[in-house]
Amino acid sequence: MVLIRDKSFLRYAAKFLVAFCILYYGTIAVIGLATPGNHYIPLIDHYFAYYRWLRESLLYGSKFLSKLSGYTVDILPPNYLFIRGGKGVMIAYDCLGYGVISFWIAFVFANSSGVKTKLAWMLSGTAALWLINVARITAFLIAHNHNWPMPLGLDHHTWFNIASYVLIFCMIWFYDKKNNTTNNITSQNLTEATNPDK
Repeated sequence: MVLIRDKSFLRYAAKFLVAFCILYYGTIAVIGLATPGNHYIPLIDHYFAYYRWLRESLLYGSKFLSKLSGYTVDILPPNYLFIRGGKGVMIAYDCLGYGVISFWIAFVFANSSGVKTKLAWMLSGTAALWLINVARITAFLIAHNHNWPMPLGLDHHTWFNIASYVLIFCMIWFYDKKNNTTNNITSQNLTEATNPDK
């Protein structure tokens, strides 16, 4: 029994690590291959540079949130966001949040839920992490314009990582709770089906 559990854990760990590496290092590879330079591939630049969609969504999401906060914000393509008449911030590659998104998607992928359930959790978790990133960029833009210091002297990247992993661990808890409840209901239904006289 112990050996089966160990094999199950090893299978889970392997699936998680492979998925994470493909997503995380694959994104780094796409960025490198889509950026003019030594290893530039035009095909990837034109059709597979999905990180640009993520960057643009963060730019426009932050612009919208800043507008709700009473600021007039403009975007200077490809990655600059600024308050009109004030300072701006640049959305660099390490601001995109693909590391935490890769972690979350790999976690869900490695688990044993159905395809629809996995897709729902992947999309909702990614959306939640995206919202945290939009909030972080907006807060940093406003703080930068008012010369407000970051709390506790930590930079905005550190705060984003803290908030993201707190959210991820909360989502993991809810995912496991939901998954275990579903498995228990399924097991109970199977038991009742095989023992109709009970």
